[in-house]
Amino acid sequence: MASEISLLYIHGFNSSPASHKAGLLREVFERAGCAERLIAPALPPSPREAMAELDAAIASAGPVALLGSSLGGFYATWLAEHHDLKAVVLNPAVRPWLLLDKYTGIQHNYHTGEAWEFDPAWLEALRRYEVADISQPENLLLLTQTGDETLNWEDGWDYYGDCHRYCGLGGSHGFDNFDAFIPLILRFCGVSLTSDV
Repeated sequence: MASEISLLYIHGFNSSPASHKAGLLREVFERAGCAERLIAPALPPSPREAMAELDAAIASAGPVALLGSSLGGFYATWLAEHHDLKAVVLNPAVRPWLLLDKYTGIQHNYHTGEAWEFDPAWLEALRRYEVADISQPENLLLLTQTGDETLNWEDGWDYYGDCHRYCGLGGSHGFDNFDAFIPLILRFCGVSLTSDV
C-alpha cells in the first residue's frame, strides 16, 4: 500500500504556524487522527534559510504536497517546480522582491511578537527563486480573492494562467472562508484523511 501523502503548509511573510489558516488545518488533521501528516514549520525570515528548511522537510516527509499562503505561495511554486509536487497557492506573492522593499528594517512577527530585522539583501535572494515559466501547470491550483488588500490578485491570475484557478469576489489577503476550501485543497493535493481499511 502506498504511503499516505502529507501536507506541508508554508506560511506567509511575518506569519507563523500560529496563523488562523494553520490552526484550521491542524483541527482537520487532528479530528482525522493524523496530526503528524500536517507539517507546518516556523520559517526564518531569510529566504535562503527558509528554503533550506523547506527542502529538508520535503526530503524527510515521504510523499508530500504543498499549500502556500502569500510569500509561502511563492516558495511553494518554486518547490513544486523543482521537486515535481502538487501545490495549492493562496493569494500568492508573484514577485515578492517588488513588494517587500518597504519592509526593510525592524519587524515584529504578527503572531509571536518576536522582533527581527529585514535585510535588504533578501530582496535579491527572493528574485533567485522566481519560476519564469511553470513547466507543469497541472500541478498547481491558484486560489485567490479579488478583495486582497495586500497584493494585486490580477498578478497571480495572469502568472498562473495555465494552472487550475479559482477566483472569489471580495474576500481578503487572509483568504476569507478558508475552512470551506480545505476539502478542495486536500482533494487536489491527493491528501486522503479517511482510511479505506
